[in-house]
Amino acid sequence: MGAGQATAVADRTATLLEYDELLVELRRYVHRLTGDPDVSEDVAQEAILRYVRASAESEVRSPRAWLYRTATNIVRDQARHEAMVRRREVPADVQTVATPEQELERRENIREVRAALERIPARDRELLILRESGFKYREIAEVIGVKTESVPVLAARALARFRAAYDTGAER
Repeated sequence: MGAGQATAVADRTATLLEYDELLVELRRYVHRLTGDPDVSEDVAQEAILRYVRASAESEVRSPRAWLYRTATNIVRDQARHEAMVRRREVPADVQTVATPEQELERRENIREVRAALERIPARDRELLILRESGFKYREIAEVIGVKTESVPVLAARALARFRAAYDTGAER
């Protein structure tokens, strides 16, 4: 193998490792948005595929932000579609499975947090999840489409709305 071929193989390997790392992060983010591991897998892969296509056509300045913004938009589109389908369908009966007490408490906490997140505006929800996922303010700004300087104020307001929504749900 010549030096040029070895360099090309090393470049492809580095690119694949980068995609793998991004895919893991992206799956985690989408899972936090949707609560569904299957959906998170599909959305993350779709976002990566769209990124590969987009980066072949033009230069993407911030791949990570581009991917998260694309994944967020895919989730939004799916949520709109599912809401439209739900309006047309009769809800099915939900079966409960007996679980140990700790698991039940954990699930209840998760349900309360998800319910509170659903009661706040979508941008607030996305901002809080991005922040909790370790994004920097600059990256959050790119994903949600605001100025970087606005993110701390928006985050504080989103957190206040979340707390109010959570407290309201806990009182029920």
